[in-house]
Amino acid sequence: MSQSSSQHFAFNPTFDFAIERFIDAPPRLVWEALTRPEHIKEWYMPRQWGRVVRTELELRPGGMFSIDIAVGEGQEVPNLGCVLDVVPNERLVWTSMLFPGYRPAVFDDIPITAVMTLKAEGSGTRYVFTALHRSEADLQTNQTSGFYEGTKIAVEQFVERVMAIR
Repeated sequence: MSQSSSQHFAFNPTFDFAIERFIDAPPRLVWEALTRPEHIKEWYMPRQWGRVVRTELELRPGGMFSIDIAVGEGQEVPNLGCVLDVVPNERLVWTSMLFPGYRPAVFDDIPITAVMTLKAEGSGTRYVFTALHRSEADLQTNQTSGFYEGTKIAVEQFVERVMAIR
């Protein structure tokens, strides 16, 4: 867990997980891959599990975070959340606990708050994805459901995407 990301929230290893990578590209390119729909569709969903059908991201507090995926025989699954914090080239935070405009969310899934931090390191970027959970039980459910494994795959696909646009 990097020092810069821990300054904005309290990481609790009982409730949360973080995936950290060094990416040999400047923060500007990492941010582009993280926030532009044409790039998100290439990395967000593990390729062997499905694909991204639609994506919309409003880069402002209260803005929409929407990534619809297709799984199995093409069944579409919406993923809708609310952007909480945006610092270009440094930090993006969204949550599934809220719908856009800070409206209370209704969902069947385990809610998370996702914190993505970028920090220039030499000629590259230290990228950290953190998933904050409500409880230890939620974290355990996400670990056994495949969410954690899928997130690890998505982070590797994300790094590949950054390298492809570099």
